[in-house]
Formats: sequence, C-alpha cells, structure tokens
Amino acid sequence: MSEAIEHPEQPLAPIDLPILDRAGKQVDTLKIDPADLGGHIRYALLKQAYVITHGNQRQGSARTKTRGQVKGSTRKLYRQKGTGNARVGPARSPIRKGGGHAFAKTRTREAFRSSLTKRMRRLANRNALLAKLVDGEVKCVNDLSMDTPRTRDMVAILGGLGIDRTCLLALDTENRMAALSARNLPNVDTTRVDQLNAFEMLNHRYLVIDRAGLESFLDGSCFPKAAAASDAGKEVA
Repeated sequence: MSEAIEHPEQPLAPIDLPILDRAGKQVDTLKIDPADLGGHIRYALLKQAYVITHGNQRQGSARTKTRGQVKGSTRKLYRQKGTGNARVGPARSPIRKGGGHAFAKTRTREAFRSSLTKRMRRLANRNALLAKLVDGEVKCVNDLSMDTPRTRDMVAILGGLGIDRTCLLALDTENRMAALSARNLPNVDTTRVDQLNAFEMLNHRYLVIDRAGLESFLDGSCFPKAAAASDAGKEVA
C-alpha cells in the first residue's frame, strides 16, 4: 500500500453486545473491551490483510507464449530474395501477428503471493471483529447447537435474527449439525471459530456466532496454546 488514508485513532468505549435467542429477542448482554481487539479500527491494516489474502487466492496461470510454444510450422514463409517483399522468417516470429512473445511472461502462483507477519495477521483478524461490532453487524446467539441437520430450522433462525444480506456463520468444531443445516443456503457461508479471519468477516455483511464461540475467540481459548498465550491482537502503544 503506497498511500494509506489516515484516520484519527478514536478511543472506543466498551461495547455492550446484545445476546439474542433464536427468535431474535435479547436475553442478555455481553460487555466487550475494544482494547482486546486492537483498541481502535486500523483501516490500513484491514485493507492490507484483505488485499494480501485476496491475492493469495489467485490461480496464477495467466501467462504468454514464446515463439517456441506457439503452434505452427517453422517453415520460412517465402524465399529470401526475388519476391520484392522484405525478408521474413516463420509465422511464429514475435514481429508477426499471432506469433509468440519475445519476452513471454511465465509467472506462477508464487509470483502473486505475499504474507503478513503473525502478529499483524492476528491483530487484523481481531480488528475486523471490532469493525463489525462497531457497525452493529455481529449477531450473537445464546445457543446455536442442533440435534439434527435441518435447513428449515436454520432459515428460521437467520430470519429471526433479521439476516437479509450475506452472512458468515462461525461455529464451534463440535457443532457440525448447524454447519450441515446452513451449507445449502444462498449467501450464507460457514467457518470455524478458530479460523475466523479478516477477509471472510469483511466479505460478508453479517457475522453470526454463538456466545460460547465469541467468548472463546476473545480470550483465545479456541486457538492453539501458542496463540492463546500471545498478546498479539491486543492494543499496543
């Protein structure tokens, strides 16, 4: 990013997130400290994380052909002298239309790849959640567990929550029935709580998560021990 838009670092007050039941009625409130999610919205970091993740998904198969890769004969088009035309070689020559490229681009997928440091990646993931919380686009449900996979039940839950746009459903690894119930719904994607990332959160209008999953994300208990013990993602001076 050559030029980042500067935004003032506005301190954010503690956020009171409503805890909803499956019908969309508030049953409790969860207080969230913005300092645990970066303190303030870091626009430049979020854009950098989004662009890098998007670029890493490129197939990387775009390339051009050299004269040796272009299909065709190596025969000289006409004799060197006696025709009145300029001297010419085969049709695959780079100077002719339809011929190969003199300096063909042969970039692979690795040529488009980039990465963030571990600390920046974790901070971006938590800061994306902070941005969704500030915009009121996080729907926290008291319980999303299901005994059997039923798409009809998941449609009713999302309808009760007022989901009318794209939605990212973050579930615990053990809540497989809810994931199966949502996998056939349009504009609804599912992910694991420990795999929440900035790209997926910013790519969807709403984030739907249960209370246990959100609390485990905030305290780091859903991540491996090394990540949970690190202070990466919290506000830094």
